[in-house]
Amino acid sequence: MHRDDYAGATSCQRCHPQNYDKWLRHPHSRMNALAVEKNVLGRFDQSQSIGYRGGRAEFYRDGDEFRMRLTRDETTIVYHIRETIGSRFFQYYIGRMINGPYPATHPYFQVNHVLPFGYWLSRETWVPVVHVGRELPDNEREDPFAPPLVPTPGLNFTPYASNCNMCHTTFPMGDELTRKPHQVAKHAPFVLHWSMAAYFQSQHPDMWGNLGNPEDVPTESIDYIPLRLMEHEGAEHAVAMGIACEACHLGSREHVANPRVPPDFHPHSPFLFVETNHDELQLGRNHQNVNWACGRCHTGERPTFAAGMSTWNSVEYSDAMLGSCYSEMTCVTCHNPHEAMGTQWARTRDEDNALCTQCHKQFGTAEAIRQHTHHDVDSEGASCMNCHMPRINEGLEAVVRTHMIYSPTNASMIESNHPNACNLCHTDRSIDWTTEHLTQWYG
Repeated sequence: MHRDDYAGATSCQRCHPQNYDKWLRHPHSRMNALAVEKNVLGRFDQSQSIGYRGGRAEFYRDGDEFRMRLTRDETTIVYHIRETIGSRFFQYYIGRMINGPYPATHPYFQVNHVLPFGYWLSRETWVPVVHVGRELPDNEREDPFAPPLVPTPGLNFTPYASNCNMCHTTFPMGDELTRKPHQVAKHAPFVLHWSMAAYFQSQHPDMWGNLGNPEDVPTESIDYIPLRLMEHEGAEHAVAMGIACEACHLGSREHVANPRVPPDFHPHSPFLFVETNHDELQLGRNHQNVNWACGRCHTGERPTFAAGMSTWNSVEYSDAMLGSCYSEMTCVTCHNPHEAMGTQWARTRDEDNALCTQCHKQFGTAEAIRQHTHHDVDSEGASCMNCHMPRINEGLEAVVRTHMIYSPTNASMIESNHPNACNLCHTDRSIDWTTEHLTQWYG
């Protein structure tokens, strides 16, 4: 989990060429990248522009560099695009202001931050970014043509390093545990005790400086050092841009040197004490460790429905933990971590059902499914996921399945008049009709 434990993704290619090639085509590999020709998917030429809130944004090249220019009335703002975010549905951009009505020392000029417009790939058009600042009607959102003189990070100004790159970029696990301890440890299999001072003295002596013994360090310094680490730019300090092999497999230098030594799925370090209740710490690919690999990033807080699941996406693991199935299953039961899913879920209903009946064997026959669902086995009503993981979660381009596995009889959802799996299909029926059938069938 230390910087020198990592070998880099290219070191995996020689022995694992198929997985490496699949990863290169996976959105994870391009979750964050430098804004160079091969990585930029948006159109940047003199024809590209969007009118918005009385102004116009234009997207163009200046030599080998990419620019975003915003003009309204007498004000012109120009951004130099330095990095990209995403490659599946949208591509957003990170950069700094290089021209605008602010002093050159202003954070807009000094800090890489998320820029106000992104490219919608399937529609080949520019749009305002969403899910970055506050979600409000257009006329109430932050005005990209008049950024506030005194910005509030995370509200109307999103520095990429301190707000985003800890999940979109691969850093050493030790840095991650220091930068976002609450998020990393939220779904950890065990209680973790992390000696931050010892880690900084060993791995970041430049930050520790002359502070001396940890017990003598003043409180303001204890607060300041992690904040400095939060400002680390991926291009300068990350193991890899994007989500690379060692984001999940952790530092694999020892495995590269000796393939008989498997890579670790749980971090270990002289600076990390793990409460295992006197059991030996399992470092391998077990149920808990595999799920935690996903749960370190696919977690967080969103507006929720009555049953607790999020109303919009990106926190799938948080939602999954609200159901009971993940006491046995893992994220990779359904998702191949090395292979891109594409823009649409490709598996058939029968293939999806087969994933569920690996555990729920009592529903392994067509007749058992028919009796349980009270639907024809060839209908959408016979899909386990349509009933137990309905499409109620707002994705970037479509309404997608919630990852909380629950029953359509959930009382809180029905009583709150929130989306119900039955009425998502039977849109012409009342909730009374639904509850009558659910009571008749399931009690």
